Amino acid sequence: MKNLEGVTRPDQYRALSLSTVAFTVCFAVWTIFSIIGVRIKQDLGLSETEFGILVATPVLTGSISRIFLGIWTEQLGGRRVFSILMLVTSVCVFLLSYVETYWMFLIAALGVGLAGGSFIVGIAYTSYWFEEERQGTALGIFGAGNVGAAITNFGAPFLLIALGWEHTAVIYAVVLAIMAVVFWVFTKEDPMTMARRRAGAHGTSALTQLEPLRHPQVWRFALYYFFVFGGFVALASYLPRYYVGAYDVSIAVAGTLTALYSLPASVFRAFGGYLSDRFGARAVMYLTFIVSLVCLFLLAYPETRYAVQGKEGLIEFSLAMPLWGVVVLTVLLGFFMSLGKAAVYKHIPVYYPNHVGSVGGLVGMIGGLGGFFLPITFGIVLDLTGVWTTSYMVMFVLVAVSLVWMHMAIRRMERRRIPELSEEGYRYLPEVQESTGGNRRKTGETDART
Repeated sequence: MKNLEGVTRPDQYRALSLSTVAFTVCFAVWTIFSIIGVRIKQDLGLSETEFGILVATPVLTGSISRIFLGIWTEQLGGRRVFSILMLVTSVCVFLLSYVETYWMFLIAALGVGLAGGSFIVGIAYTSYWFEEERQGTALGIFGAGNVGAAITNFGAPFLLIALGWEHTAVIYAVVLAIMAVVFWVFTKEDPMTMARRRAGAHGTSALTQLEPLRHPQVWRFALYYFFVFGGFVALASYLPRYYVGAYDVSIAVAGTLTALYSLPASVFRAFGGYLSDRFGARAVMYLTFIVSLVCLFLLAYPETRYAVQGKEGLIEFSLAMPLWGVVVLTVLLGFFMSLGKAAVYKHIPVYYPNHVGSVGGLVGMIGGLGGFFLPITFGIVLDLTGVWTTSYMVMFVLVAVSLVWMHMAIRRMERRRIPELSEEGYRYLPEVQESTGGNRRKTGETDART
């Protein structure tokens, strides 16, 4: 990339490290209702559906805001947008401590949700600092900021018990404001924004940035992200309530167990970026979906009692997933979801190097909406059926649909006999072709029609 002339390795590492830390803090704030929401549910006597709406509301704002935040990042630069976003969100989190009614909680949660929009700002800002062949790993490291959910699930319960949910919100607001100042002071503007300013050019218009969204390929990536990211956010928010209700553990234990899920679902995203660079994003997505189907099938199986007629009468027994089994399977599920998150975003800078903000914003928005709709769906199906494992049943159907669509699209591409596919085999897949020459354009245009 010509915009990287003069950019040093320390410049790249500083941009990556600070944006990752900032995103970690933002993600911790974004998932705060997964913990304080349990106490709010008890205080207000909320139903499971009302609780699902409460924990999902911040995800709605964080998802929808990614479209215009991605556009603003390309127009104004990630350093400026990221810093302002964190300051505005910190004010919203602070005001949360003064709320008393359920409807005001929902309004406050919309403001808190702006923290989730930081993802696309950081994706665009970070990608502009790195060469194409290193973007997968760099974006995987940045995406490991999802570990903020684990920090909240592990630390917030202790703050909640010691200080109450109001003071917990104040502490989160102060930390986020400090991070905004640190990011502004110690970061530089990204190379693409600087090059545009030196040339005296204006930012790309919103209409031009949104033009790639007409490709079905973009929407297919968005569905993948609906599961690997939206499903992650949904479970990170819902699991504390699930553990408390289904296994009658304390909120501190539930938060710790949820952190065990959130941690691998976050930190291994960098490893997923490496695997996507090395073996191809498609191979990683296949692995993610297949393993997830197995895990979700086992998790979805409800406690069942059987009566078998024996020679001397009925033989009764039951099958139920023990708590330790749920923890092991969710940790494994989180690990592969983490790989999938990196694989999805490996595609975007390669296919749309000049539209990372807008395309990434759409994919991130759809994925984030999974974190909004899924907890609500979990609450509704639980209220309707009274079966705790129905949340995993919903996730199982989602993964199955994603896997079938992906496989059908790939088979269509293979039938068109794309030269790159037959020559390179499984390793160099359409989403990660080298960007030199016309091959990538040809592959991208073909895949965009699937």
